Amino acid sequence: MTKQIFQGVWPALLTPTHTDGTLNVAELEKIVELLIGQELDGLYLLGSTGQGFLFTEAERKEITKKTIEIANGRIPVMVQVGAMNTEESVRLAKHAAESGADGISSVGPIYYAGNSNMAFTHYRRIAEATDLPFFPYQIGGAASRDVLQKLLDLPQVKGMKLTTDKLLEIGSISNLSGGKWQLFSGADELMCQAAICGTVGAIGSFYNLFGPTCKHMRQSFLDGEVLTAQDFMMKFQGLIETIMPYIWTFIIRGMELKYGIQIGQPKPPILAPEMPLSDEEVMAMMEEIDAFGPAQS
Repeated sequence: MTKQIFQGVWPALLTPTHTDGTLNVAELEKIVELLIGQELDGLYLLGSTGQGFLFTEAERKEITKKTIEIANGRIPVMVQVGAMNTEESVRLAKHAAESGADGISSVGPIYYAGNSNMAFTHYRRIAEATDLPFFPYQIGGAASRDVLQKLLDLPQVKGMKLTTDKLLEIGSISNLSGGKWQLFSGADELMCQAAICGTVGAIGSFYNLFGPTCKHMRQSFLDGEVLTAQDFMMKFQGLIETIMPYIWTFIIRGMELKYGIQIGQPKPPILAPEMPLSDEEVMAMMEEIDAFGPAQS
């Protein structure tokens, strides 16, 4: 493709499930069609929001294959392939490539995250497993300068997903890459602010609920509407901070109320605690965010 597809607003796709925890294909199709219809820029599969680490390898492959089949080339798809062990990550990377993914991503070593050499070796093996553009997570020890310098030498690495709330850190990685990498911010609360520091896009949970509004406001910010974007980002941050103790409950209920999509209960050990909000209050909170959207411009 001549167009740079790795940019813009990408929902970290929710994975709808049945009551027994298995993939709900009918609801998956609904949410993928919704996000394509909203003209969002890409889909990020099986990260934390997609509960990737709570599915078996076979289930992750099924979710990847089904999602890419539904998308059918209408929207770029990036698959998070990180797993507890590197061998499984490599297998998932190869499967993503065979299934037609546009890119892959991965967290660093989980649990045994001892040193920078371990992180780099983990990433190198995943990168070399396919020819797909690879976007490692920037998180913890996997983001040391030593690891970043080595990743710059891997031709498959085309950028990073920056899971940090430190803007200075984002800017440092952008400067280090010298414009070589396409960087995505991972903190929804810093979607616009991170753009100042060199990000070309944003990947996050709340773009499932507020995709068109967030895409519109990010572009408005880039177009110079700084004060409007400031108002939006403070309102957006406030909502996220308010619902954080029951974030899963809010998102699940919000998707049903707003779009009629059943996400299902999260897989254990994730909990969806009862929240002190009525359906009317949930809708009002979402409408307050969407008041900044393109239809109201």
